[in-house]
Amino acid sequence: MPLWGLSFSAKLLTFIPFKTIDMSIAKKEYKRVTVKSLIEMKQHGEKISMLTAYDYSMAKIVDAAKVDVILVGDSASNVMAGHETTLPITLDQMIYHASSVIRAVYRALVVVDLPFGSYQSDPKEALRSAIRIMKESGAHAVKLEGGSEIKESVKRILAAGIPVMGHLGLTPQSIYKFGTYTVRAKEEEEAEKLMEDALLLERLGCFGLVLEKIPATLTKSVSEKLSIPTIGIGGGKYADGQVLVVHDLLGMTHEFNPRFLRRYMNLYEEMGTAISNYVDDVKRMDFPNDDEQY
Repeated sequence: MPLWGLSFSAKLLTFIPFKTIDMSIAKKEYKRVTVKSLIEMKQHGEKISMLTAYDYSMAKIVDAAKVDVILVGDSASNVMAGHETTLPITLDQMIYHASSVIRAVYRALVVVDLPFGSYQSDPKEALRSAIRIMKESGAHAVKLEGGSEIKESVKRILAAGIPVMGHLGLTPQSIYKFGTYTVRAKEEEEAEKLMEDALLLERLGCFGLVLEKIPATLTKSVSEKLSIPTIGIGGGKYADGQVLVVHDLLGMTHEFNPRFLRRYMNLYEEMGTAISNYVDDVKRMDFPNDDEQY
């Protein structure tokens, strides 16, 4: 329904329609997403979309769909290599996946996980690992799990001019310490530590923070305290953005059913049906037919 303005003249009163503006779609268009873009999105109240990708073909699709951030996650250890945890994946393997993704991407910011063992114990080793990822893959930023315990590693990487994203809450590289993938920071002491770590990571210079599997109320509190964007996975609707593993979103990992996951397709069944149809066509000598040969 248009808004109406009043125009007065000596003879009559006229109504002049003004164009209605839908503020919900009045968003800045980013030709190339940068760490600065994410800060702006938070300031303007625009939610940030983030998805994983580990190979060229998938990354090309994800980037074309205008996802803001592509995470080359160490979750490749699970969905690409079949490991039970993220721990086995190596730095060389992460660089391989990141290089494949970078070749496909034109718009999204590409963030790469530093894998387990490449940064925790030695800040110098952390810097070497981050430099290798940036130089050899062409990535735009790195992500590290943890708070005060990795402070020196974060400081050293940032001092080299490499953008860093933090990760708090459920940190999968510490799964054997936790013993379970249950929701973290439900108790007051752990919640307070998480808030302290979040503020610390912001002070150190991190440009963003992943909050994994924590209560939504805590996500809200952290997001309101920080000027940098928070990205939730199982952290509820109050985060400044959301991230999912693309294989989960597409329904390729049918056995994984956490509460926070919304499936937008069921590719496990659809791909299985398509492949079965191909097998049947080959067996019946229906493929290739006369039109599919030279």
